[in-house]
Amino acid sequence: MTKVAIITGISSGMGHAAALLFKQNGFEVYGGARRLDRMQDLIEQGIHAQELDMTDKISMRALVDHVVKEEGQIDVLINNAGYGEYGPLEEIPVENAKKQFEVNLFGADQITQLVLPTMRRQHSGRIVNISSIGGDVYTPLGGWYHATKAGVDMWSDVLDLEVKKFGIRSTVVQPGGTDTEWATVALDNARKNLKEDSPYEPLVDKVDKLFGQMGFTATAEDLAKVFYKAATDKKPKRRYFNSASDHAMVIAARSMPNLYKFIISKLV
Repeated sequence: MTKVAIITGISSGMGHAAALLFKQNGFEVYGGARRLDRMQDLIEQGIHAQELDMTDKISMRALVDHVVKEEGQIDVLINNAGYGEYGPLEEIPVENAKKQFEVNLFGADQITQLVLPTMRRQHSGRIVNISSIGGDVYTPLGGWYHATKAGVDMWSDVLDLEVKKFGIRSTVVQPGGTDTEWATVALDNARKNLKEDSPYEPLVDKVDKLFGQMGFTATAEDLAKVFYKAATDKKPKRRYFNSASDHAMVIAARSMPNLYKFIISKLV
């Protein structure tokens, strides 16, 4: 029987690559993003794409209802949609901070609530939540982003405890620095969130320079393979990483928090 996957945030980056990979591996793939025009190539390759707003439950319900009507099953949900609302905590408007949670955490929760009844009826299902090593490590300007990803991690762990008895598993992928447009968007947001004559402008320049020096080498296609493994492993792990170095950074930040903070302070 053909398996069915829903993937959010498929217009670019890791979500786009994941949609193609799952399709190539025999999945019937459904997904969405805010801009339908950026998904035309996916539609041409047989992926069911539609407009999707992760702050609008009606939009999410339309996607899930479409899948259930067409396929009668949902085997995998990839909660990939998200972005970085960067900027100094003193200056980011609270409305922007709330939207960061609405998209990165509450949106994932809302669409998960919509797929769980179908997965329970099947006595099977896999929910893969795309967090970040930024749920454990952090840099200046990313306060609200890091808070949402730490929230995704804990939310997924609790969800797994609650749904495991129904044959459903919830797991987390923690990407590290990836060669996508994410960093560009995050730093653009940081500059937009600066007030006039902001004392934090030099810090934004330093963080921008730091990101540039990191030389993100992982590709969207690399992470798509990690998504696929998390979705198809017979015995899912609690966390999935693309590289040993990503995993090592998380371990270091958790086990030596003062040293980690000292190093980041020196870097910026």
